[in-house]
This record gives sequence, structure tokens and C-alpha cells, in this order.
Amino acid sequence: MYFKHPNGTFFRVPQKANHYTGDPSGGMTIYYIQPPTNEKVTSFPKGFRMITGNPMLRSRKQLNPEGAEAWSLSFRCWETEGFFDPSNSYPPGAGPYDTVAFPNKFCAGGIRANIFFPSCWDGKNIDSPDHASHVAFHEGKVNPNIGIILMDGKCPASHPVRIPLLFYETFWDTRPFKDMWPTDGSQPLVLSQGDPTGYGHHADYIFGWEGDSLQRAMDTCYDGFGWPEACPELTVLSDEEINKCVQSVQVNEDVEGVPLAALPGCNPLQNGPQPATAIENCSAVSTTGIPPAATPASNIPPSRIVRSVITPAA
Repeated sequence: MYFKHPNGTFFRVPQKANHYTGDPSGGMTIYYIQPPTNEKVTSFPKGFRMITGNPMLRSRKQLNPEGAEAWSLSFRCWETEGFFDPSNSYPPGAGPYDTVAFPNKFCAGGIRANIFFPSCWDGKNIDSPDHASHVAFHEGKVNPNIGIILMDGKCPASHPVRIPLLFYETFWDTRPFKDMWPTDGSQPLVLSQGDPTGYGHHADYIFGWEGDSLQRAMDTCYDGFGWPEACPELTVLSDEEINKCVQSVQVNEDVEGVPLAALPGCNPLQNGPQPATAIENCSAVSTTGIPPAATPASNIPPSRIVRSVITPAA
């Protein structure tokens, strides 16, 4: 996420650790959630990947407002900085504090991105050309009081295998930009793919757990608060260990720390409402676009970080 300054330059919005998650670098919490029933949950197979949302959207997708997909992507506007902000009495995607597009005001406590993935799989394909057709959201009506997390929905016949419900929370710390916030009512936030609306909110997932560790956790760990320490199947790393596990820079390009004349890569702002298009003949050192589905390789490196498994009480 970036902040567009009134002078036209862009500043990367920093991420901050989520409430009660310690002091890891950045600010993303990943949950693996079981359904509130005794339904069997099947771990992702090796090489599995999927995407939720569409980075090219610039207007709201027409969905059943009571279905899980309509609740799957949202932004929470925190009005205060603490865990007891009034918005936190609502499940993600519900209530007066969450929006599908970017919030239309400054959020004094920052913004949390809420992202749910489909939790039903066709049981055959570990990927699909659009990275989404092999999975589906569970069916049923979302109760606004409990949201998707405790929704007792069923998988459709086309995608009968229940997989863990993945939920990402990302805390974007917009507080440093308070004094630069536009006074004309305009919305200055931009997603890195050139989206000033927030409708292109999306996330990717590539499975990389070691062995059958996730399956064992899904079968045996039912701590109501989801503390990783309460699951003996997991190896929990300290914040210090986590913060030492970093990816090396893949592209020699300024992406933060200085005012940017343009967004990284080839990502000009595209306001919509029509879907965005990939830009051809771009001179940037990194480019964007939706790549074709990859053939999963046997040497995909496993993740060595196990942070959170959240399950409702059995």
C-alpha cells in the first residue's frame, strides 16, 4: 500500500504488528481456521496454490451480499490504536467499520486489511489457469454477528473437499500521514498494482509446510484462542528468529524510504470503473501482469516459519 502525497509522489505505508502478536517485522497475521463442526479438514497438497480477489478490479463485484465471497475482502478503519477499538467487537467484513473499498476518511488507529480465501477444493487440481477455479467459497448465509470464521456453511458438490479456511490480517500504519491527509475529501491510498479504489484487494497463497505438519495440526489442535503454543504439533519460532528469516532483494528498485515519482514496476494509476489492463512495453526494472498457471515443481522450498493456527473452540 502507498500514500499519494499532494505533490504527486508516493510513500510506502508501513506495516505494523497486529494486536497481541508480539514484535515481528511487518504486520501480517495468517490464520488456519477449522469449521465450527466436526467436518474433516484436508490439508493442502504439495504444490497447491490459489488466489483470492482480483488485482484488476476497479469497481465493486456484484455478489450475493449474504454469501461468503461478499465478506471475503475488506478494510477495517481503526479509530483508536488499541485492541479495544469499537470496531473489534465486529467480525471481519461486518459492521460499520469495514469497507470493500478503501475507507473514505483518515483512520486514526490505522487500517487492517481482512482477506479470506475459499475453503473448498475440487480434490483434483493443485492449481488452475486463473489460480482460482479449483477452489470455491463454502455455501450458506453469513450471520453478521459471527462472520465467515464461525459460518456453518457446506462445500458445493463441484468442490467437495474442505480445506483450511485461510485468513490474512495486515495492519497498515497510516498514522504517520495524518498531517498530509487531503482536506478536500479525496482518498490518497493506492495499492501497489496501481489501484486507488481498493477493489483490487487480493492475496496469493502457495503451500509450503513441511511434511504432514499442517494436517496433524488440523486434526488435533482446537485451542479456542488459536495460540500456536497450545498446539504441540507446531514448532514455534521466537520473534527474533522470525525477523532473521528474510528474503533477499530480487529486483534492484526503490520501493520505500524515499519519495517515489511512480509506483514500483509498471503500475500507473488506473481509476476504473472498468478493469485495469497490463501495460505493455514498460521500461521499469520490474513489470506486472497475471502470469499463466505454473506447473508445480518438486523443489518448491518449504516454509520454515510456523506462526499461527487459529481454530474455534470444539
